Amino acid sequence: MCLTGVDYFSTLGYQPGIAALAAGVLSPVATILLVLLTLFGALPIYRRVAAESPHGEGSIAMLERLLPWWQGKLFVLVLLGFVATDFIITITLSAADATAHVLENPLVPDLLDGHQVAVTLVLIALLGGVFLKGFSEAIGIAVGLVAVYLALNLVVVTVALEHLVANPDLVVNWRQLLTTSYRSPLAMVGVALLVFPKLALGLSGFETGVAVMPLVRGDPHDPPKRPVGRIRNTRKLLTTAALIMSGFLITSSFATTVLIPHQQFEEGGQASGRALAYLAHAYLGNGFGTAYDLSTIGILWFAGASAMAGLLNIVPRYLPRYGMAPEWTRAVRPLALTFTAIAFGITVIFRADVEAQAGAYATGVLVLMLSAAAAVTLSVRRRGPRPALLAFGVITLVFAYTTIANIIERPDGVKIASFFIAAILATSLISRVTRATELRVTEVHLDETARRFLEAAAATGEVRIIANEPHARDLLEYLEKAYQERLRHQLPPHDPVLFLEVTVADPSEFETRLQVMGEERHGYRILRMDSSAVPNAVAAVLLHLRDRTGKRPHIYFDWTEGNPVAHLVRFLIFGSGEVAPVTREVLRAAEPDLEQRPFVHVV
Repeated sequence: MCLTGVDYFSTLGYQPGIAALAAGVLSPVATILLVLLTLFGALPIYRRVAAESPHGEGSIAMLERLLPWWQGKLFVLVLLGFVATDFIITITLSAADATAHVLENPLVPDLLDGHQVAVTLVLIALLGGVFLKGFSEAIGIAVGLVAVYLALNLVVVTVALEHLVANPDLVVNWRQLLTTSYRSPLAMVGVALLVFPKLALGLSGFETGVAVMPLVRGDPHDPPKRPVGRIRNTRKLLTTAALIMSGFLITSSFATTVLIPHQQFEEGGQASGRALAYLAHAYLGNGFGTAYDLSTIGILWFAGASAMAGLLNIVPRYLPRYGMAPEWTRAVRPLALTFTAIAFGITVIFRADVEAQAGAYATGVLVLMLSAAAAVTLSVRRRGPRPALLAFGVITLVFAYTTIANIIERPDGVKIASFFIAAILATSLISRVTRATELRVTEVHLDETARRFLEAAAATGEVRIIANEPHARDLLEYLEKAYQERLRHQLPPHDPVLFLEVTVADPSEFETRLQVMGEERHGYRILRMDSSAVPNAVAAVLLHLRDRTGKRPHIYFDWTEGNPVAHLVRFLIFGSGEVAPVTREVLRAAEPDLEQRPFVHVV
């Protein structure tokens, strides 16, 4: 909870100020709407997401299962662009806000003035260094930071509320201002709904809460596919964090709105981006205020930890599996260095400006929440009661409104997200093309019939295989194919041959486990399988047959007529194309020893 909380709870450092600027005297009402959406919208959504993707994939995995083939992969890549926007901007924005707290503290020497970019880069570098040491160190730091930060916030909020109780005229003045500004409660709610999207940063933390699920302890005997204990504990994590944050949001918004003059929230004011810190200094003295500043700086700096943990969990689960990233992206340390370098670049580009990054942050958070709500709604539609479908549908519409309103208000967020999406799509495409001739098979398994066919063929001499693209699969097809291949390749008339047939299942998948089935049809022995790419599957089977029999098998192809560029495109997109040369290239890459490589014949 603390690893998630450094992201979620750290928004207390700036959320009351954002609410006061956006809603003014109406800030507590708008914050109550935010809390209602948190408890009755985001929390039910992500409790459901935790149950349906218990290994940290989040709502992306749910949508991936609903959208097969290439359209599903492209949709996931787009969502990963928003994930990158959310998580990377979490790192840079939080570090930049921590820097602002450093530079605004009265005890900090003027020497650091004007060096916000340098200070922010140092904080990001320290964060990356923590993850180079490992997750356990990150969790240990998060627990300490969150415990101290929440305790100090509790003190500040309690003292502020005691001051309001001792001075009820402040509350009376606020109520009078509220009622004179808005004629009816309905008008208050209406205006609060209009400004509500600007408060969306207070919803951050749920996606990272699900992303770090692999770190949540479950029961000792949890089944791997559905770890019930982990799901239960993650739900406890999300619920506890939401209840704690809701309490702090309402009380801090009320206290800061009533006690702090509005002009202090504006840019350059003493409460700008640090409303609770302002109260800490005002009511508890500079000593306690400085301690509060240090705690806020620490948690804001480490808020990127949950984002980094989420990235280190999500990216290896998708891009390498799609063949859209090098294998080294499965390792923690190289990925941590990569994300740290990207965060450096974002910080330099935006000059460590918190406000300049806020739009992108809110856009990333809201798009991910909208995708989660849509995924849960579609899941409930397939196998859930109608009242639940109606409830989740309404929540989805609320998130859709909030997302669209935020994009219209701050279109810079979509621009930044588009950069991440374009970068992911481009690098993914390049990686997929360059890795296309890898073996791409995790395992080859022959059923009993296929093993019997192979043993019989090996016992008679050379293992000869005819590659056949299945069509009607009738007697005439196999008679003609066998006759043509024996004639063209001058095969001995009495040498037995096996037919090899590959059916493309989902060409968007990168790796496949081959289940080779033997079948006798019209007197011919056939090895059949499904795969995502024909040449790679053929090469993998040939290498497996070689290893199993100790003999280098021969495979016989015909040249395919047509444009070679078109065939290459067909191979990359549909998994087929000109099979013979690609099979040979896959074999060359997989087996560099020419004396051990299976024979490929083509005429």
